Amino acid sequence: MTNAVAVDAIGGPNPVVGFRRKDVLDSLRTVVLEAAKHPGHLAGSLRHLASAAVDAVRGRGELTPGPKDRRFTDSAWRQNFLYCRMMGVYLAAEAELDAWLAGTQLSDVDRERARFVLSLGLDALAPSNLPLNPAAVKRFIDTGGESAVEGVRHFAGDVRRNGGFPSQVDTDGFSVGGNLATTQGSVVFRNEVLELIQYQPVTEQVRARPLVIAPPQINKFYVFDLSPQKSLVKYALEQGFQVFVISWRNPTAEHRDWDLSTYVLAMEEAIDAVREITGSPDVNLAGACSGGIASVSLAAYLAARGKPVINALTLFVSVFDMADDKTLLGIFASEETLAAAKRHSHVRGVLDGRELAKLFNLLRPNDLIWTYWVNNYLLGKKPPTFDILYWNNDTTRLPAAFHGQLIDIYRDNALAHQDEVVLDGTPLDLGKITADAFVMAGTTDHITPWDACYRSARRLGGNVEFTLSNSGHIQSILNPPGNPKASYFRNAELPQEAREWQQGAERAAGSWWPRWVEWLTERSCSLIAAPVTLGSHEHAPIEAAPGSYVLA
Repeated sequence: MTNAVAVDAIGGPNPVVGFRRKDVLDSLRTVVLEAAKHPGHLAGSLRHLASAAVDAVRGRGELTPGPKDRRFTDSAWRQNFLYCRMMGVYLAAEAELDAWLAGTQLSDVDRERARFVLSLGLDALAPSNLPLNPAAVKRFIDTGGESAVEGVRHFAGDVRRNGGFPSQVDTDGFSVGGNLATTQGSVVFRNEVLELIQYQPVTEQVRARPLVIAPPQINKFYVFDLSPQKSLVKYALEQGFQVFVISWRNPTAEHRDWDLSTYVLAMEEAIDAVREITGSPDVNLAGACSGGIASVSLAAYLAARGKPVINALTLFVSVFDMADDKTLLGIFASEETLAAAKRHSHVRGVLDGRELAKLFNLLRPNDLIWTYWVNNYLLGKKPPTFDILYWNNDTTRLPAAFHGQLIDIYRDNALAHQDEVVLDGTPLDLGKITADAFVMAGTTDHITPWDACYRSARRLGGNVEFTLSNSGHIQSILNPPGNPKASYFRNAELPQEAREWQQGAERAAGSWWPRWVEWLTERSCSLIAAPVTLGSHEHAPIEAAPGSYVLA
């Protein structure tokens, strides 16, 4: 299950735009017209499919599931006469769909739209999703039919509570502040938009310059403080850093007018509080996903105003140069779709994070929908108890104004262009950010593709170290030392093209966390005695971590 986590829904090049029923119908209409225009190509594909299906039925099929396809792992799919042939016919249909689309005269955009829409239907029809799934049949027999009863119960519950989507996680096993977000600390500052958490040092001496972490606005901050084994906060504390984390408020319709300026100015207030508490004239700032967009916006804003309070930047899986968006959502983005997305949130006052979660589930349906369909309904099992999936489903909302502004930034690639984004009367120029930056991306990230993160990093005006982790969107961040499968790539150069960087990069075994600590230590000043108490006279502790905003 750990590879089936597609989370933060606002960090990608086009995270704020979905596809509507009309988009799906338009794609189907395009496919029908293409088939009508070129019936010979369609007929040839159907003949080839029929021949491949006959071969599969006769046991002569040569197609096998891909190495990452986990739908057919049960041995019955290879050894049983019936199941082997069912799988063979299905794989032949998958292969023929790709071949037929490749031979059409559709444009690249229309072809990818059609591939997505048709694949959704084909994925749903996979024999592994049927009650005849061999694992389901075995469990039915082993439980005396109880698995089918439990499956129906789970299905009815998801229809009532989860919009008909299968639940991805058993939420009963988790509690924020109970067994998640448990690192000791206090809320030392609060405004309308955020709470600022200061964590209790665990070393006798700490680095004088503090670290401030800004999470994405569409998810909650405790992705950085899940279990003690996966907590980036705990790891940073153990390395002697003073750690502060921003916890965003979950906005409602009454906050519909919050925009990027609202978030950036609230962050500035938080950083001023950190400076007062620690006595440091500046801070090191880390931002993830859309928190990275806010972080670079703040850095550019402060640079334009001549307020050098950000010493160094760390950016996790963040994209702010949104040109050449080749993600699936980018393919569906059109002026009409963009306008409809803005209208949708404007009417409601907010964009609900649950809507984005469902959208991103559709991008990887076999991993994020049908896996749980089989587990919950056909096998009658509870969804897994997994902290990352719990966090993934603990979404927040985006104010309508901020959502609309993100769409405009995406459409115009405005942050990548000097002075196109104006915050509180101040034009932004990312090239004026002279702070050193550590930028991390993931090789298999389908939300913020690594080459887009690389392109974004080159927009910054300071010295940039780019690191490529061998994981996806969230797993690349949650990459503590000790995983024998972990590795990352480094290259001291920063050439124009991402592929050129990759060709010159060297692979390093293990987690990138220790390398980041080395980089950050060099930019965190000397050691001083750790504070005995949290906060200050001006910013006294308000309540214990994880605070109140995260629980809303």
